[in-house]
Amino acid sequence: MIVYEVNLDVESAIADEYRAWLAEHIAQMLALPGFSGAQTFEVIDPAPAPDRIVFCVHYHLRDQTALDTYLRDHATRMRADGATRFGERFRATRRVLHPVATYA
Repeated sequence: MIVYEVNLDVESAIADEYRAWLAEHIAQMLALPGFSGAQTFEVIDPAPAPDRIVFCVHYHLRDQTALDTYLRDHATRMRADGATRFGERFRATRRVLHPVATYA
């Protein structure tokens, strides 16, 4: 399993609209081959700037090949939707995480 983490720094003024769009976007992502689930978090520490809200999405993918396929075949289109809709009112950063151990 691979975790594809996307951190989204959003203007507070559009947070509700962005959150609604994000739910639809995640559903579209989960329909792509290799995606098996996602979790969305609101980042509280470190605290975002007063006029910002930060979301963190963890997408769970089957393996690195599934992520490579997403990045090659789908990422440009999926990223463009948010950029077209919200422009400069949000910023996205991404990381790829490989689980080392799981504890109960």
